Amino acid sequence: MRKNLVLGLDIGGSGVKGAVVDVAKGEFVGDRIRIPTPTPHTPSNIVSAISEIVAGFKWKGPIGCGFPGVIRSQIIETAANLGGKNFIGVNLAEEIGRACGCEAWIINDADAAGSAEINFGVGRGRRDGVLMMLTVGTGIGVSMFSNRTLVPNLELGHLRMRDKALKKYIAAEKICSDAARKSHDLSWQQWAGRFNKYLQYVHSLCWPDLIVIGGGVASKSDKFLKYIKADCDIAVARLENRAGIIGAAYEASKNI
Repeated sequence: MRKNLVLGLDIGGSGVKGAVVDVAKGEFVGDRIRIPTPTPHTPSNIVSAISEIVAGFKWKGPIGCGFPGVIRSQIIETAANLGGKNFIGVNLAEEIGRACGCEAWIINDADAAGSAEINFGVGRGRRDGVLMMLTVGTGIGVSMFSNRTLVPNLELGHLRMRDKALKKYIAAEKICSDAARKSHDLSWQQWAGRFNKYLQYVHSLCWPDLIVIGGGVASKSDKFLKYIKADCDIAVARLENRAGIIGAAYEASKNI
């Protein structure tokens, strides 16, 4: 097996996705496998899903895995959108290793996507400054890099914003995500109005030089980008929904 190949995984609330990645090029090698995220959301069920993907690729090498929560020293600290308390305190890398017989590395899913975009996408070639990546889909994942160094586990999708209809403060991703746009049947212009308020909020906290918009909405930028306003440069992610898998594989190649 070539040294620069790593199996990348992206765990989400609706699907567990995987692909073999050439981490020198930041590209998939062959097709992606996706299976529905099994319920209930428990570590054993997630590891079973991962084992199915590993078996599908007949994989024996290193694995990088993006997980939707705070990861410190490979221990899951939060999992607000996937299983909650079921995952807290779990070393998922060890669980994957035991089940699949492969070395694994776990990283926050938004950090994985950001790593891919800064190394192989929009951020490639930028040597300094603050880059922020927003993965906008079911929720909002946020990663930030200062002079290409990751500031991990920001979880700024959980910032509180006021919902006028409910007359209370709730998580920003409940108001500004693509899922919120769909559930409230908002036009792209209406959604962009909400999203712009979120952009202003995060900009006032972190002062990025560039904000990259990725996730599920990245492929629909022609519908909303003309409405987006921010006090910094805005770009659309180049890797779209491949970023999480590519970044998880790339980070594993550096840490395993």
